[in-house]
Amino acid sequence: MKILFLEDDDAIAMGLKYSLENESYQVSHAKTAAEAEAIFKKDDFDLCILDVNLPDGNGYDVCKKIKSQADTPVIFLTAYDDEVNVVMGLELGADDYICKPFRVKELMARIKTVIRRNEKSPTKEDASNIISIKNIRIYVKEAKVTRLDTDDNQEIDTELTAVEYRLLLDFVNNRGNVLTRNQILQDLWDVSGDFVNDNTLTVYIKRLRDKIELDSTNPEIIKTVRGIGYILEK
Repeated sequence: MKILFLEDDDAIAMGLKYSLENESYQVSHAKTAAEAEAIFKKDDFDLCILDVNLPDGNGYDVCKKIKSQADTPVIFLTAYDDEVNVVMGLELGADDYICKPFRVKELMARIKTVIRRNEKSPTKEDASNIISIKNIRIYVKEAKVTRLDTDDNQEIDTELTAVEYRLLLDFVNNRGNVLTRNQILQDLWDVSGDFVNDNTLTVYIKRLRDKIELDSTNPEIIKTVRGIGYILEK
């Protein structure tokens, strides 16, 4: 299992690289954004751990370039813990976000969960599949979603953000099962909602419904199960 680790603090980098290698991960360490991008181009990685503050830029820009080249999972490692920065990182396609100072065991657990979640995604299981649900189609190979126009029967591209797309895939992966709000938060960000409150999740679900449902006020795809959570029926 190969990890690209971007961290400019030598003390943190040395200790964490040692801990990762003790867990049998192969670690390529970079100190700058430019160095990380060069390393990423030369090899295939199973995960990228990116610091945000860097001497020649920031981890957000590195994440953008990584995601433009491959669907490699990304965990941000940063001193920023306010919700704006967290959401911004997740909107760029990051799979998780852990704040300094942190416990090594906690990071190791996050890494395992992100890798496991990525492996069971439909994009990994069968990239050639087209998943049809009601009036939408999910082209998993292209990470694209379209909605059928009921007037002229034409497919219209639906522009989902990274978080909205992962939220939709979470429902697809658990099709037929009721998901509690806490389960959804854990699946999306691998935390128990510590920095994402119920209102934030409500906003994401509303935005997703607005984009995929024919009538978002009477949803037929993502249904509410009162007092429990949500379900995408089989």
